[in-house]
Amino acid sequence: MKAVVTGAAGFLGSHLCDSLLADGWSVVGIDAFVDYYPRAIKERALARACRQPAFRFVEGALEDLELAPILAGADVVFHLAAQAGVRASWGADFARYTSHNVLATQRLLESALASGRQRVVYASSSSVYGDSQALPLREDSPCHPISPYGVTKLAAEHLCRLYHRTHALPVVSLRYFTAYGPRQRPDMAFHRFLSAARDGQPLRLFGDGEQTRDFTYVDDVIAATRAAAAGGQPGAVYNVGGGERVRLNAVVDLIQEVTGRTLAVERGPAQAGDMRDTFADTTAAARDLGFKSRVPLGEGLAREWAWLKESA
Repeated sequence: MKAVVTGAAGFLGSHLCDSLLADGWSVVGIDAFVDYYPRAIKERALARACRQPAFRFVEGALEDLELAPILAGADVVFHLAAQAGVRASWGADFARYTSHNVLATQRLLESALASGRQRVVYASSSSVYGDSQALPLREDSPCHPISPYGVTKLAAEHLCRLYHRTHALPVVSLRYFTAYGPRQRPDMAFHRFLSAARDGQPLRLFGDGEQTRDFTYVDDVIAATRAAAAGGQPGAVYNVGGGERVRLNAVVDLIQEVTGRTLAVERGPAQAGDMRDTFADTTAAARDLGFKSRVPLGEGLAREWAWLKESA
């Protein structure tokens, strides 16, 4: 089997490449190395894949590359590339989000049509829901994103649905709920929290800490992503969540337990675009993808803590 993975040097993309290569797939990875965080971090994440003879890397932005020849012969296209960051999506930088998240997705879908209607798995986000009083969130829950980032992820979902309905392109979209684990981006909460514990620095917590999240360990995310390629219903959207709704204050306590360190917490105001609560109903993913979260939060944090200490 041959796969194309966009965003191959990112947190999730690099794990997906490693997983596919370990099972004998041929993989073409694409990444633009956008400067949201240092290139060296992404190169380290991709290093294992680059050592494999079945892996080929293409550097460039999806908006600029001639994609049809790259996609030719692929069985599946995993579209994980995106401009990340809820808080950074406000203001002048929004142009980068529309380009990397919306235009790039449209060009990829067009190229998938031109090169043989490959199956496409699109990495969406729980950010598309926005703030909802009704939890857990179901795939048919109203989508009212409260950040420009969430708007672009939902727009790309709509494009995927349109290309399925109009052109019968077999596209499956996955709404990831707060993925974490080794190689996590340095701006993400658990990476910041664990780094603070490691370095003896204060932990910066936005809001009152009573907001809740459904955290999903990276191995569970990758398992769901691969299952969507094998068995997801074309045109469908699936939630991918960890199955636990946890307050951030409780996360701080758990991190102190995992690390054996006492954290000094500095509290700041809630940030524009941050959702108050998330919790996924994964019934559809369990039914169609055989998905079940297998890594509880405490175990996942211990794994990320071990990785962070080794990579310092």
